[in-house]
Amino acid sequence: MIVIPAVDIKNGKCVRLLQGRMDQVTVFSDDPTAMANKWESVGAELIHVVDLDGAVQKSPQNIKTIKRIVDRLHIPIQVGGGIRDVNTIEMYLESGVQRVVIGTAAIRHPELIKNACRKFPNRIVIGIDARNGLVAIEGWVQTTQIQAVELASQFEDCGVAAINFTDIQRDGMMTGPNIEQTQRLAEQISIPVVASGGVSSLKDIENLLPLEKVGVTGVITGKALYDGRLDLKAAIQLTQSSSI
Repeated sequence: MIVIPAVDIKNGKCVRLLQGRMDQVTVFSDDPTAMANKWESVGAELIHVVDLDGAVQKSPQNIKTIKRIVDRLHIPIQVGGGIRDVNTIEMYLESGVQRVVIGTAAIRHPELIKNACRKFPNRIVIGIDARNGLVAIEGWVQTTQIQAVELASQFEDCGVAAINFTDIQRDGMMTGPNIEQTQRLAEQISIPVVASGGVSSLKDIENLLPLEKVGVTGVITGKALYDGRLDLKAAIQLTQSSSI
C-alpha cells in the first residue's frame, strides 16, 4: 500500500476543502509546485493533483500550474478535475501526467471511459465519490441513485488502473476513513482500490493496512498532512514495513 499526498488546486493555490464544499476553503500554499516537491522529497511515490476549478467548470482550469508540477517532479502524478473527453485525456497524458482521474464522465459517458481505458491501459483511474454509498458527481454537487459498487463493476476488464474511492462525508473531517465501505468495494471488484477521505492519523493508515489483502493498494491523504496531524515519512515507513 502506498501513501499518496493530495495537492488540490483552486485559483492557482494549494487548498483543502471541507467535504468538497467550494465555500469552505483553507489555503495552505500559494505555490502548489513547491508543495508537491516537498512531498516528493519526503518519499512520496505518487502525487494526486486535483483541479478543483476544473471540476466545477467541467473543463481544466489550472493547466499551467499542473504542467509546472509535472516538469519539476521526478515521480508520477495523477490528475483529476474537469476531465470529460478524450482530447483532455490525451492532452494531460502527452504533457507528462502518468494517470488521469475521471469521475463525472464515468457516469455520464461510460463508453467514452471504456474506450479511453482500452486506448490508454493502466493510465485511467475512475474516481468514485460516494455519499451514503451513492455516487456523487459534478464536483460532488449532485448525488445520483447509483451505488458505488454498481458503477465500479461496469469497468471490470477494460484496463482501469485503479478506483479512487472517497467517502465525501469524511473528506476533510479528520474522522478516519470509511473502512467498511472501502473493504466492501474492494472485495466485490478485481480493480485495485485506493482509499480516500477522513485520514487523520498514523492509526488510520494502520487500520487500512489489512485491506491490502482484498485489493486496497493505496490511500490518498490531504488535510492531515497539511495541518501536521500525519507525518508523511512515518506513514510511508509504516506501509513499507508492513509489506516486507
